[in-house]
Amino acid sequence: MALKKFKPTTPGQRFKIISAFDDITTTTPEKSLLAPLKKTGGRNNQGKMTMRYIGGGHKRRYRIIDFKRDKENIPAVVQTIEYDPNRSARIALVEYSDGEKRYIVAPNGLKVGQTIMSGKGVAPEIGNTLYLSEIPFGTIIHNIELRPGQGAKMARSAGSFAQLMSRDGKYAVIKLPSGETRLILQTCKATVGMVSNPDHSLEKSGKAGRSRWLGRRPRTRGVAMNPVDHPMGGGEGRASGGHPRSRKGLYAKGQKTRSPKKASSKFILERRKK
Repeated sequence: MALKKFKPTTPGQRFKIISAFDDITTTTPEKSLLAPLKKTGGRNNQGKMTMRYIGGGHKRRYRIIDFKRDKENIPAVVQTIEYDPNRSARIALVEYSDGEKRYIVAPNGLKVGQTIMSGKGVAPEIGNTLYLSEIPFGTIIHNIELRPGQGAKMARSAGSFAQLMSRDGKYAVIKLPSGETRLILQTCKATVGMVSNPDHSLEKSGKAGRSRWLGRRPRTRGVAMNPVDHPMGGGEGRASGGHPRSRKGLYAKGQKTRSPKKASSKFILERRKK
């Protein structure tokens, strides 16, 4: 999971830091697990732009990922570690003993040829998926379900991990990457280990073109607009723009964004760190 720095032979290479991709074992994805992925360019079904600064980008195909890990107590051998253009983490192609192939989000340290399993009575080893009721305290986990059988919803991006702190009745106490501590039913599943590609946050694109390849168009700052276009626009010379806020006038900093009536608030023991 090394990073690659470049000699400043061009302006775009000067600050460029990208993944060395040394963990990837193949460049050809499994054809049976690919699906088409249509681009919207930020337009809705009427063709009207509802999200700005989206468009272009390299053509992608979606990799169908198994977030449920519902083939229980059937061993699967890791065939390849692959790049996925739709997520920051690496993915692994696993083949079950009955011949079925599936993609999973690859944990850090997973190797080709390794055997993984999911279900009850499985050892808490990297890549194995267990019920929260069977995972030892203090274990680093990822791909955590919020509801039993729903499929993984939390700690799925590169380098993410949560920690199982304790158990309280029918709930497990989980400390999330944000610092939030919350209750999750013990009948939910989680995968042991940390998500792969932990150096993702240290990467630097080096040039605007790399953002265009990802489908991101140039973003205009509110301060650079006119008062008719943005609450932070206008003013003589280079004005600071006042209190940071959105185009609709909603404060961007310091305002609570979570609904006070949200039903899941009762499961949060400690809010995330500000």
